[in-house]
Amino acid sequence: MTLVLGLTGGIASGKSTADAFFLKRNLPVIDSDVIAHDILNIDQLGYKKVISYFGQDILNSDRTLNRKKLGQIVFNDQSKLNVLNQITHPLIFSEIEDKITQNKLLKKPVVIVDAPLLFETKVKDYCDKTLLIAVPEKLQLQRLMTRDRLNKTEALNRIKTQMPLSQKEKLADYVITNTGTIKELETKLANLLCELKEED
Repeated sequence: MTLVLGLTGGIASGKSTADAFFLKRNLPVIDSDVIAHDILNIDQLGYKKVISYFGQDILNSDRTLNRKKLGQIVFNDQSKLNVLNQITHPLIFSEIEDKITQNKLLKKPVVIVDAPLLFETKVKDYCDKTLLIAVPEKLQLQRLMTRDRLNKTEALNRIKTQMPLSQKEKLADYVITNTGTIKELETKLANLLCELKEED
């Protein structure tokens, strides 16, 4: 039987490091951010719907989507963020469902679904168990500013668009705190895989 493990965490909490660990263990990772990116490529359905609502101004000269410009619009206006989510979420969910089905047919023991908005959306409904990678807000802010070259206000705005960590901790089946080294995080993830195997 395939166990579907939903992976989430705040922005810049270490989900990518966790994904890399699972891939090294030959476990499939369905990354909702990658799917969200792909559906906004030229001529995809999501791309067409987003332009139809937000207009041609969000395009680069080569007709690709100017994601930074779109990000600035939606991260500063909750109603526009809601519209973007209404356009993209159904397309993302459909793709996630297809990929889970494919991996179940391949009889993979564990499938990871990496979704920053795991608890805020219906992605959690596709998962048997959920894992939260937690990080204190001060460290999260520092990492995000460095990683995405944002100033403090921009970084805080991005963090505030997500559900508070304290709330996610109550909803997750497993919580791993990522305040140390990559090696320490990998050790905690390896222990979790052993725990999942024993519970199976």
